[in-house]
Amino acid sequence: MKQTMLKAAAITLGTVMTLGVATSYAQDEAADAPAEPQASSLDQLLNFVREGQTSEARENRQREQRFQAAKADQQRLLREAEAERERQEQISTRLENTFEENELRIAEKQKQLKDRLGTLAELFGHLTSTAGDAATNFEASLISVQYPNREQFLNDLIAKMAGQDELPSIEEIERVWFELQREMTESGKVAQFAHTVSKPDGEKVEQQVVRIGTWNVVSEDGKYLTFVPEKGSLEELARQPSGPYQGWAGDVFGATGLSKFGIDPTGPAGGGFLSALINSPTIEERWHQGGYIGYAITAVGAIAFLIAIWRLVVLSAMSSKVSAQLKQSAANTNNPLGRVLKVHEENPTMDTETLELKLEEAILKETPAIENSLTLLKIISAVAPLMGLLGTVTGMIITFQAITIFGAGDPKAMAGGISGALVTTVLGLLVAIPTVLLHTIVNGRAQRIIHILNEQSTGIIAEHTEANLGGQR
Repeated sequence: MKQTMLKAAAITLGTVMTLGVATSYAQDEAADAPAEPQASSLDQLLNFVREGQTSEARENRQREQRFQAAKADQQRLLREAEAERERQEQISTRLENTFEENELRIAEKQKQLKDRLGTLAELFGHLTSTAGDAATNFEASLISVQYPNREQFLNDLIAKMAGQDELPSIEEIERVWFELQREMTESGKVAQFAHTVSKPDGEKVEQQVVRIGTWNVVSEDGKYLTFVPEKGSLEELARQPSGPYQGWAGDVFGATGLSKFGIDPTGPAGGGFLSALINSPTIEERWHQGGYIGYAITAVGAIAFLIAIWRLVVLSAMSSKVSAQLKQSAANTNNPLGRVLKVHEENPTMDTETLELKLEEAILKETPAIENSLTLLKIISAVAPLMGLLGTVTGMIITFQAITIFGAGDPKAMAGGISGALVTTVLGLLVAIPTVLLHTIVNGRAQRIIHILNEQSTGIIAEHTEANLGGQR
């Protein structure tokens, strides 16, 4: 079938080439043919016709000769093409035989390799698995800051064993053990070394850093650092943990004995606890989360605190003057008790009923000054929680509106909105609870003074009544 198709293609090709050659010859002859002369008579025209027939016969014979030569040439090309095809078929057959022989040889060699490896195949499998796990751990380990590019050797070793055409050497196997041993040993050390640190503003400086096992890395100025495996660099955290942690981190440099240090227990797992700690809002940030209602609650609380302090000072001074008045026999008008006693001194002969009314009037005049702003403190202690509840409700409305627009796909965003809404409730309680306590203290001072006034007034009336009854006798 192939030979028939090749022959047909060769014949067609020969025919096309022959027609091409004939067409070329015809075009050349037409181009080279001289212009036909014009006949002036019928005899001359007859001569021209005879000469033309003779010339055409001669040209036709020449054209047939050229066609025959071209046909012979095409036959020769066809025979050469058939010979080349046969030669290529022989080469193809020989290559197919060679390919099949090589496949059999490879399968035999693989079986021979598997038989010779024996239990080593299982060993190399464990070695590949261990090297892969170690490379993954080394890539994110803080020890790679001090000893970089350790995972490159392991990856090359894995690729080498995966090729199955080369076995690992004893030195390479021992190096895997060495790297694992070094990781375990260094994880229990506190090491100090120089390294490039990227600042939050993008500046890179060379600093001394301290690595505490596989937990944390701190710079010489007490800043906590984070290791970025993709870049292989140390970067200073934009926000540092508050409290004494930075001071402890600075004390680690140069320490020879035990030293306090804040360790992130999730350091080998990515440092999630430290990130959550430093990303937690501060007290000031949480206060700002309360918004305008939170600011109003804070202002009301400050007013309540100032009023309470003011009244405590005033009542303390008043109480001391009243206590001093109790020790004196003469009335002093610089205190409420003295002004009440002054009424009795000015009216010693007044009847009991009138004197009692006069003393009650004097006490009623002193009571507003003593109980000044106590009602306001009580109102603030009741209104502050309500203001906090108002802020929580408005914050929840805003949170649910955001959920309606953006959905609840991000629990952190939703939790953050709810947390911000609850801040006003906390502020309201923080204002209400101390205000209630301060109101209790201030009211107790005021009621003590009023009690003394009532007690002394009752005593004066009793003495005045006894004196009148004695005089009547």
